[in-house]
Amino acid sequence: MTIIDIWLLAVALAMDCLAVSIASGVMVRRIIVRMAVLFGLFQALMPLMGWMATSRFSGYLEAVDHWVAFGLLAVIGGNMIREAFSNEERRHFDPTQLSMQLLLAVATSIDAFAAGISLVCTGYDTLAEVTMPLIIIGLTSLLFSLIGQSLGLRFGRGIERKLRPGLAGGIILLLIGIKILVVHLAE
Repeated sequence: MTIIDIWLLAVALAMDCLAVSIASGVMVRRIIVRMAVLFGLFQALMPLMGWMATSRFSGYLEAVDHWVAFGLLAVIGGNMIREAFSNEERRHFDPTQLSMQLLLAVATSIDAFAAGISLVCTGYDTLAEVTMPLIIIGLTSLLFSLIGQSLGLRFGRGIERKLRPGLAGGIILLLIGIKILVVHLAE
């Protein structure tokens, strides 16, 4: 994966953070920084956990790694696209509570665990190699959370319906998966 692919992956993963942050920003002002830090931290830690869990088995995955990466990104992207069109309301949570913020940080970063697996499948073999992608993912998520909460405070609930960040993130993940598959099959 190139640095642009890593950044696009980070943007796609951060779309969940953006959506939740917009909804949270509509509700309260005082949680902006803490929630953004938690989102960035968990978005960086989950791919590390996925990478660590998979890197020990990368030798066994070499023959099918491109299919694994494509499959994971397609499933994650597909779910994000499906969720973008769901009518589920987010009124039943209180984002001011630390326990809710931790739950949201974990929930929005589950797909980042799978992204960590895809990092192994695309040639990130050492911790030194995976450090920069983790930093990019974490900082992008932190930034998107801050932007999302600011948008929520400023423009209200209407922006989330119009922007559909989950749809954009899902499409980006699908395109990255297709690119990985095409590049590997062309070799």
